[in-house]
Amino acid sequence: MQTISKDIVRRCKDGDKNAFRMIVVQYQRMIFSLAIKMLGDEEEAKDTVQDVFMKAWLEMRRYDEQYELSTWLYTIASRVCLDKKRKMKRIVPLPTDEEVLRDYCASDMQHQLENREWVSIVRVIAEGLSDKQRLVFTLSQLEGLKSQQIEEITGLDATQVKSNLYVARKSVKERLKKLGYEE
Repeated sequence: MQTISKDIVRRCKDGDKNAFRMIVVQYQRMIFSLAIKMLGDEEEAKDTVQDVFMKAWLEMRRYDEQYELSTWLYTIASRVCLDKKRKMKRIVPLPTDEEVLRDYCASDMQHQLENREWVSIVRVIAEGLSDKQRLVFTLSQLEGLKSQQIEEITGLDATQVKSNLYVARKSVKERLKKLGYEE
């Protein structure tokens, strides 16, 4: 992914909407990817992308240029996703039905799952994690971010990131094993 120049960021801070559009075009896929993995619903993810960029536009003057723009946007996105997830839990609990997963997996164990299907299974399994564990797991395992980036995005220290990631991986691995997947 190409990075946005400091000039474009400064123009955004000065209220240049065209410069901000360039940021949106550059980073909307990244934000959507995180949102769909965190929320599991395409429409909610699309709404989240809009919410994140609206919030970014309103907060742009406070953006500290010593940090990567992508890290700052991930931070906003992760907070918006966690807020929406909490609201969704109050309305309708997200599906975490292991029986549905077990039936799906058992019917097609001979065929290797495509990466997209595998990610979907892991995402559903990750629903059972705490919000922090799920966020750290998603950023690390599904988004491919490094620990330092995760620390900046979540505000957790290195030990907390490692601990949450360890517990999340262990839990996901155990649930996969229960569903018949071996290492």
